[in-house]
Amino acid sequence: MTTTFPDISINTDRLVLRALEEADAPALAEMMNDEMVAAWTAVPQPYTEPAAHRWITEYAPTERAAGRGLDLAVTEFLTQRLVGIVQLSNTNWRVRSTEMSYIIAPWARGEGYASEAALATAQWLFGDQKFERLELRTAADNTASQQVAQKIGCISEGVLRNACIARTRTEDGSWTELRTDFIVWGLLPEDLDGVADQMAEAGYSSYTDWS
Repeated sequence: MTTTFPDISINTDRLVLRALEEADAPALAEMMNDEMVAAWTAVPQPYTEPAAHRWITEYAPTERAAGRGLDLAVTEFLTQRLVGIVQLSNTNWRVRSTEMSYIIAPWARGEGYASEAALATAQWLFGDQKFERLELRTAADNTASQQVAQKIGCISEGVLRNACIARTRTEDGSWTELRTDFIVWGLLPEDLDGVADQMAEAGYSSYTDWS
């Protein structure tokens, strides 16, 4: 039984999802220093280019080789500019289940890129990799991430109370941690029925291909 993800490229009308490359380090570091990313993720702040380089050359390849997950750069098809990241983690190959998270650069928000990239990844997981479950966890106050989950057909399955640590700015400009809830979302293959058509009607890409 296969227990690692392949080196994959996933294409939509507007996006290409591919393995992270060393040339992505500056844009990746810039994206990780955004206020919203800092608030809802555990990445160190400030986030440096050397840290981005280690993610690209060490962490991501190790996670894929060990079968734990997959890190994909989300890029614009026309400009090749780094739009964001889709990350798969906590993969269970016997259950055929994995957890998805996503980050979108501040300049690219509001274009439907997160939903498009997440849906394309889910279609690939269910269609090509024969997965049976995709899970997302969103902080209770992270409404933007929750909207993405809903758009791609996820079902809210419950709340993990006090399971998430977020960050907020203090009066002196530093970061402080606060504890909040995780909302757990589940996506099964049958949940995708009609989702691509609905997104296409809303003006977002419904075409997905992978190689």
